[in-house]
Amino acid sequence: MGTYEQTTIPAFCLLIFLTALILSPVNAAEDKPPAYSKKGADTCLKCHDEDNEYPVLPIFRTGHGESNDSRSPMAILQCETCHGPAGNHPKRVREGEVRPPIRTFGKNVWTPLPEQNAVCLRCHDDTPRINWHGGVHETESVGCADCHQVHSRHDPMADAGNQIEKCSQCHLRQKAEFSRRSSHPVRFKQLRCSDCHNPHGTFNDKLIKTDSKIDLCLRCHAEKRGPVLWPHAPVVEDCTICHYAHGSIQAALLKKRPPLLCQQCHNNAGHPSTLYTGDGLPAGNIASQRKFLLGKSCLNCHSQVHGSNHPSGVKLMR
Repeated sequence: MGTYEQTTIPAFCLLIFLTALILSPVNAAEDKPPAYSKKGADTCLKCHDEDNEYPVLPIFRTGHGESNDSRSPMAILQCETCHGPAGNHPKRVREGEVRPPIRTFGKNVWTPLPEQNAVCLRCHDDTPRINWHGGVHETESVGCADCHQVHSRHDPMADAGNQIEKCSQCHLRQKAEFSRRSSHPVRFKQLRCSDCHNPHGTFNDKLIKTDSKIDLCLRCHAEKRGPVLWPHAPVVEDCTICHYAHGSIQAALLKKRPPLLCQQCHNNAGHPSTLYTGDGLPAGNIASQRKFLLGKSCLNCHSQVHGSNHPSGVKLMR
């Protein structure tokens, strides 16, 4: 019995000690590699104040600078959560020497773009950004810092005007379309690009935020929502069959003026809608037919072009 007590009890105690050591929480400060600054942000703020070329103080008015939120970089390793170990970067350098670099963000910096984006996606890899990987913007080498400013009190991309200007720097064709006579009010800042598109990627065409273009349009144009008794086929298929999404030289964002637009699908045989004037029309009272060709053209009679609920509305006339 004495031998058993002398050999097993110390071993049992050692097992408990090792288990407690493994399962005990590790202090984040003690776990920092030697290259990390012991004073954290205090070291950075000695230089990066409001007068520095790279001021960082506004970050403390944002969620990134909230030290009481465990999700915030400032609550983990502070500045070095994103910028990596400072190492010898904060040390004094002699005149003419280059300061040892740290991880930086933006264009024309030494940090590779995939590494820059990976830092942001460590926290921002949630549902709105889950399709960033392999998306068109990642493929085109767009960085998070190309659009967003973390150290700014207000992210410029949250402002409609700044967002539109930023998107227009690359999407020049869409910028021109918004200046056409009929367009969505983007240039007046009543609508922003992100109201329809998710720039961080989607599974849908053109990065739209809904499963289909129709669902996207109906979020604002609810009066076109069905079901109706007599639907117009293009309406339930795709709004962009007849309309341009961003802007058009025709009224109501139409791709062509009626009757040319209508005649893309509807045969004009036996119907007085071939030309805009009475010249060359089928035999009959040309003067009476001409009035139906001018102005709204087909819409003079087929006014319910998006669909009709009238029992006699099979021709979309009522």
